[in-house]
Amino acid sequence: MFTGITGIFPFSSNTDMGEQLLSSVASQGIRHLFSSSESVDVSIRCKPSSKLLQGRIDGLQMTGRGLVIRKDFPVEEMSFTTDAVAIDVAAVLRGEIRLLQPTQAVALISLSEGGINHAFKAQLVTKRLENLSVPALTEFSGGKPVSFQDVQVELLANNKIRLFATCNLGAGEPVPIVMTSTLAVERRRRITFSQAQFEPELVPDSVRDISEKLTGVLDEILNDMVDLDRFDLDGVKLRINRLETQGKNLLFSGYAQIEHFPRTS
Repeated sequence: MFTGITGIFPFSSNTDMGEQLLSSVASQGIRHLFSSSESVDVSIRCKPSSKLLQGRIDGLQMTGRGLVIRKDFPVEEMSFTTDAVAIDVAAVLRGEIRLLQPTQAVALISLSEGGINHAFKAQLVTKRLENLSVPALTEFSGGKPVSFQDVQVELLANNKIRLFATCNLGAGEPVPIVMTSTLAVERRRRITFSQAQFEPELVPDSVRDISEKLTGVLDEILNDMVDLDRFDLDGVKLRINRLETQGKNLLFSGYAQIEHFPRTS
């Protein structure tokens, strides 16, 4: 079980000036990964501080809250920590951090139910759900483009979700869709919606048959949509080992492959 993000990586608060300087520089760089942030705290360990002159630090921890990626993808909390890292001493003297080689960090991410639903309104998502002309849909619309809209996700226990949506067939009233599925991780970068089940009792009798068929098509679309490579941050590639629904939050644990340190401009 996850235990939450804050406090998992306890670093000493007894930092010297070298650590404080590097932590400040790192915070500025990491903030540039996000469109906005409530807080970004970075702590760098280096004992003894003379290691800095050799281009070595013992580790780095970042904890961010209220983060927004690409303007439309809220992250409740994100935390990552590294082991020993080799850095360019000359860059430190210029007030920069440059990695001498790529490094990995243990990563924890928390998304809220509200944040997930906000993300379903993002253009990057809606363009994959609207004005679709695939034959599996246009057979119900007389050849007109079809759109899935008003997507709302409810997080359930045991990694399950309930998803509500409407399908606009171009004429008549939108068709309501209600389904449950189980979230899973595929190849450490894709989120899949497995074991999808149509929930007929929540759909009017008059459209139940067509709603069930549209649910199957929507499930296929969703399973081809959530790929972390589409959300890469500057120099940082995220990979997921496992996920878990916990109340109204969806938690991920995995690692971040850091190719270079985020630029500050």
